[in-house]
Amino acid sequence: MTTNQSNSDNPRLNLDYRKKRNAEDMKMQVISFGMMLFLTLIAFFAVYQEFSGWYIMPVIVLLAVVQVIFQLYYFMHMNHKGHTIPAFFLYSGVLVALLTILAFVTIIWW
Repeated sequence: MTTNQSNSDNPRLNLDYRKKRNAEDMKMQVISFGMMLFLTLIAFFAVYQEFSGWYIMPVIVLLAVVQVIFQLYYFMHMNHKGHTIPAFFLYSGVLVALLTILAFVTIIWW
């Protein structure tokens, strides 16, 4: 038996590492959840104050995009390794959706 064992051979070190990583993930999820609540309150406040529709719509869409990014990366764990194939299909679907919207908008406006 060698004296230089890797960390994966020692279950206690592996467990400590997983606990620390899970605690960091949970902390980031709680922070992103709080930020999403704050962004939602900003959107409600903008509508409540009855700002112009030309101001409210882009702001709400921007806040929604930011919230989707938070949800993908922190709640669906897209920031972890091993999620390249689901991320590829997700981003491909977003690209197809944006191209479809762009096609319909340009057909209607021109």
